[in-house]
Amino acid sequence: MGANLARNLARNGFTVALHNRSVEKTDTLLAKHGDEGSFIRTETLQELVDSLEKPRRVLIMVKAGAPVDAVVDQLVPLLEEGDIVIDAGNSHYEDTRRREAALAEKGLHFVGVGVSGGEEGALNGPSIMPGGSKQSYEALGPLLEKIAAKASDGTPCCAWIGTDGAGHFVKMVHNGIEYADMQVIGEAYDLLRSGAGIEPAEQAAIFEEWNKGDLSSFLIEITAEVLRHVDAKTGKPFVDVVVDSAGQKGTGRWTVQSALDLGSPVSGIAESVFARGISSQRAQREIAQETLAGHEGEVSLPENFVEDVRQALYASKLVSYAQGLDMLASAAKEYGWELKLDEIASLWRAGCIIRAELLKDIMEAYKGGEKPANLLFAPAFAKSVGEAVPAWRRVVATAVQLGIPVPVFSSSLAYYDGLRRKRLPAAVIQGQRDLFGAHTYQRVDTEGTFHTLWGEDHSEISAVDTH
Repeated sequence: MGANLARNLARNGFTVALHNRSVEKTDTLLAKHGDEGSFIRTETLQELVDSLEKPRRVLIMVKAGAPVDAVVDQLVPLLEEGDIVIDAGNSHYEDTRRREAALAEKGLHFVGVGVSGGEEGALNGPSIMPGGSKQSYEALGPLLEKIAAKASDGTPCCAWIGTDGAGHFVKMVHNGIEYADMQVIGEAYDLLRSGAGIEPAEQAAIFEEWNKGDLSSFLIEITAEVLRHVDAKTGKPFVDVVVDSAGQKGTGRWTVQSALDLGSPVSGIAESVFARGISSQRAQREIAQETLAGHEGEVSLPENFVEDVRQALYASKLVSYAQGLDMLASAAKEYGWELKLDEIASLWRAGCIIRAELLKDIMEAYKGGEKPANLLFAPAFAKSVGEAVPAWRRVVATAVQLGIPVPVFSSSLAYYDGLRRKRLPAAVIQGQRDLFGAHTYQRVDTEGTFHTLWGEDHSEISAVDTH
């Protein structure tokens, strides 16, 4: 992605100085693509820094964690006040906050930039989510907006997100939504294959048709392509020769860990991370296939099962966006960021992996003064999800009877029901907590906080009296 970002910048008229610790990689890029624009070859970091106009803008793209710190430590002594270091990798936002604060003390700007779109997006126009100081964006904005993807209305999919680690935080949540989106598409495939017996080639046509409606998105589009692909060696569907163990690089886990710290429920995203985990436990799964009973039932599929799956997929997909955006709202309060959810949704309309038609409606939901407390409460989405609920319930019930795991379908439905139920079983939990740990509780009919004397006469006292 680093090489492709460099090519993107050069193609858009910027002179790009190149540096890699392996000079051979720099020379390979220049040999293949040196005619795409103006490049400067450098062999050392000092040469790189000396070749840049001031204020210097140094973009690094290396593996998250210690490698970023190592590059920053080498760069900082060579830079001058006002220079900008840009981390365009998938760094953890807390690392970005730490680095931004440390470099600010030296008069330098550190900007964590979320970049989504993979290698193709990096070359042809990614979605870009920059954090850092507002001042740094004044120097970077025109450059980043020029190379960013453009939405259908011509707007660049790039805007200043917020201070310190805001850009990397938003990119992390984007990836969490991506995890859930991919998993729920996989669950739809499994239901159609294992439940309805629809082969991959036929499913490709179904996904193509779905991509023409409210599910229209990059991930639905490429799913059709994957399902249509036939393995050249065996003649079998491509998906049948791929090991069913999904990899992950960490941003999904980070999303869930951060959500736990914020107390923000992202159950669909969490289940998608755990689903990748269980897919990788191949040794345990092989034992389970011989050991654990399933007792799957004989099930008559509902009429219009394919349409039911489509509606359940739409509703679950929307829940993943709702959970991600709710997490962003929680983070904004925690870290003092002024995150504009409509603007963030606009950045995801093109270039990124989760680009989808429904993002236009998400933008509209958060525009104006009165913003919904949850995306699902926006009138348009409350109506569309409400209409999908009967199909959603039928799909989850059918999957359970067939023994087909649908963790994101089912957890997303549970999240929806958890929001709408008048009473949840948390009252029992509060009673348990008060009994074993005197954690107190509140009453529905009286103001205040209370404790029951469980070890005595079970009388109730005000929590104030326990101190």
